[in-house]
Amino acid sequence: MANTINESAIKKLKLLITVVDHSKAEFYLDILSQFEVNFQMVTGGKGTAQSEILEMLGLNIHKAVIMSVVREDMVSPIIKCLEEKFEKIRNGKGIAFAVPLSSVIGVNMYQFLSNNKQGMEE
Repeated sequence: MANTINESAIKKLKLLITVVDHSKAEFYLDILSQFEVNFQMVTGGKGTAQSEILEMLGLNIHKAVIMSVVREDMVSPIIKCLEEKFEKIRNGKGIAFAVPLSSVIGVNMYQFLSNNKQGMEE
């Protein structure tokens, strides 16, 4: 069968959430794309601190929330890379965490999200 997935090839997927300054979103999207990430979505975010205090201190309150579907085996290298960037990039601080995805419906969808090209063209 062309659309069956070999059980040994199945990799669990996780949803990686990365929150960074809005002005750094494109930079971090580029970083994440280096890790075979086929699906990313960016949405705006705003912290819970009082905006008046943040504005008075000159801090940016506009955040980008990047949601990426990644293979479980890629989470550690991605988090390590992000930690390095958070420390070294000027105004590049952020947070990142991953949560497991319990299921994905459809073989083709799974193959796309897991970057499993084997069987996608058959």
